[in-house]
Amino acid sequence: MTIARASHDGVSIAYETLGQHNREPMLLVMGLGMQMLAWPEEFCTELVGRGFAVVRYDNRDVGLSTHFRRAGTPSLPMILARPGAVASYRLADMADDAVAVLDALDWRSAHVVGISLGGMIAQTIAIRHPGRVRSLTSMMSTPSPRIGRARIRAMFALVPRPLHSRDQLANRMVKVFRIIGSTGYPLDEEWVREIARRSYDRGHDAGGVLRQLAAITASGDRRPALAGVRVPTLVLHGEADPLIRLAGARATAAAVPGSRLVSYPGMGHDLPSELWPAMIDEICRIADTHDRGVTDK
Repeated sequence: MTIARASHDGVSIAYETLGQHNREPMLLVMGLGMQMLAWPEEFCTELVGRGFAVVRYDNRDVGLSTHFRRAGTPSLPMILARPGAVASYRLADMADDAVAVLDALDWRSAHVVGISLGGMIAQTIAIRHPGRVRSLTSMMSTPSPRIGRARIRAMFALVPRPLHSRDQLANRMVKVFRIIGSTGYPLDEEWVREIARRSYDRGHDAGGVLRQLAAITASGDRRPALAGVRVPTLVLHGEADPLIRLAGARATAAAVPGSRLVSYPGMGHDLPSELWPAMIDEICRIADTHDRGVTDK
């Protein structure tokens, strides 16, 4: 697959497309500090097999997209105490990055699926650009940084540390996913290590994690705005998620009129392969509520 780029307002966003361009468009939005690689190939391939043209991309400050190193790296205490003062950008800017990808593909709209921070971005796209969203799937996410707050151990697991090799990042990511991952499903450590090594090679940036976290905390509560969302909406969440607890999913579902909430016992803040068939069925079901005969790509 070939990496392409979308540009707007001086920001370059790297993305790749899976499947035929003229199929039903779907945009996948990844979470905090994670690159597009964290969307498993097999998960994406299954969506392609269900009739979608799937696009995944690197958010700003990760991977091959623009990094904001010149803005500096905020500390966690400052992010928590004065988020508006230290944030280099907001979720609104990250949502506009996603829309720039749609523009580059000449897609008027797409089904938008986001995980964690990606779910927050997906929600923000639906708020800021309602005509660009065919359906919304918010996974492992929350409408407000004050709802579903992380358990202490999970929160501090995400604080980046200086890393100087591929293997250091691989070991670090395994430790993180042992803390935030599913209790009811085994962790695929080899996959985590492989994604970590590839991510290191593509552009690991510990400061980018904190800048993205600052964007989350500075962007506030979306619930009032989500009340105006009128696209088919699905909320997926793990009942054992220690990073964004189930209250975040419940608040999202309560905020969006007519949304559907599905939770999975034993699932944490990860994508256990055992649940892919059920998740993909749900994503396809919510997408099917939009007229798949519409030709507004």
